[in-house]
Amino acid sequence: MDVNKLLEQFMGSNRMDHTASGSAQGNNPLGEMLGGGFGKGAAVGGLLGLLLGSKKMRKMAGGAAGYGGAAAAGAMAYKAYQNWQQGKQVQTAPTVTPADFKNIDPRFLPQTAGTPAGQNFSLTLIRAMIAAAKADGHIDAQEQTAIFDRVEKLSLDAESKAFVFDALRQPVDVDVLVADVQGIEQASEVYLVSRVAIDIDHPAERAYLEVLAHRLNLPAELVAHLDHQVADG
Repeated sequence: MDVNKLLEQFMGSNRMDHTASGSAQGNNPLGEMLGGGFGKGAAVGGLLGLLLGSKKMRKMAGGAAGYGGAAAAGAMAYKAYQNWQQGKQVQTAPTVTPADFKNIDPRFLPQTAGTPAGQNFSLTLIRAMIAAAKADGHIDAQEQTAIFDRVEKLSLDAESKAFVFDALRQPVDVDVLVADVQGIEQASEVYLVSRVAIDIDHPAERAYLEVLAHRLNLPAELVAHLDHQVADG
């Protein structure tokens, strides 16, 4: 399985495409395919995370040309972590800026090309985005079939497609999802990509994030800082 390519499809690559007007948009083909199709944003518009395809991320991504979704997630999680460590008030804490992309703690970036542990964390991030997108239970069989059809058309190897299909079919199990998460840095990013993957407009979504934060052993104040980065990013 090409974990690098699979993560790029979910989170946008490190290449940025520029429109004729000069504005930057994330190179995120899966986001383009799934982002405007069917259902409400929490069910499909935010499906699989799609960080640079998410409405929450477009403004920030546009000012961060040259950086992809994995860097965006890492920068936001790291900024929240720094604000929490420094005891800043959530409401007035600074949010991530393009300058923050140049100084991301490596612990907040999935190292997909390195060790097996790094690849496993990348896959955990993908599972987290899928689980979050399914949290409200509104992806029905028809929508899932449509999603499968679009994933099938992506230029992914067979093993990568099978991984996505299996993750979409399997019921959400938070304990399994967090089992391989190591340290507060990885926990922060797993929560953040989950938070970006959905719009909290349903009690089931809020409940899912609360359970996830608890299973990840994240302090409540750090969770609030992570939420702040997503809400204002």
